[in-house]
Amino acid sequence: MTTPVAANAHQQPLSVAAVLLAAGAGTRMGHQPKSLLELDGVPLIRRQIKALQDAGVTELLVVLGHHASQIAPLLQDLAVKWVTNPNPEASPISSQRLGLQSLSGQTDAVLMALADQPLIDAQDIKQLMRAFQQRPAGTALVFPRVQGQPGNPVIFSTVVRHDMLASPPEIGCKPWRQQHPEQVHAFDCDNLHFVHDLDTPEDIDKFRLSSGRQLQWPTPSIP
Repeated sequence: MTTPVAANAHQQPLSVAAVLLAAGAGTRMGHQPKSLLELDGVPLIRRQIKALQDAGVTELLVVLGHHASQIAPLLQDLAVKWVTNPNPEASPISSQRLGLQSLSGQTDAVLMALADQPLIDAQDIKQLMRAFQQRPAGTALVFPRVQGQPGNPVIFSTVVRHDMLASPPEIGCKPWRQQHPEQVHAFDCDNLHFVHDLDTPEDIDKFRLSSGRQLQWPTPSIP
């Protein structure tokens, strides 16, 4: 017996907006902006932006915060909008909600992405978007799950976006998922890109050992 899928599964391609979160302090990374780590000489935030744009998102908004003055110059030549969270220490949820509030709202779905996932590429984003289109009927939020481990990005309908914004300020993606388990679908796959992120210097070492690739901090500019 086949699993019923959402009504939009066989319609035209989705129009997807993306919120890219890059507002964190990087406390466990020595208070350095993780999104400026470079892989193959390219800062992670620019790699994420390229992945999202190449996957076909129709609107892309970057949320900055603690290290906005360092990150914003890297966005100047890109076709993206960005906003700065004036109170990023409040919680990551405040940055999620600021991003959702700042979108135009003219899309079918919203993808919430992190700027510290070094391996995410356009094919991964497309894979997640297809999973959303093929989600079971009655579900509205899809997240990747790899070997039982939940990953990122997540993608949800604009109805969920409006519901989050109409909820108290402590409601973001994770609390909403916890409150509405019947509307959440775990997309099971073996794509490790979805569960690679960076929180500590040890994670950089683990990434090198597991991938054979080196992450480096940008070379300080000389005055």
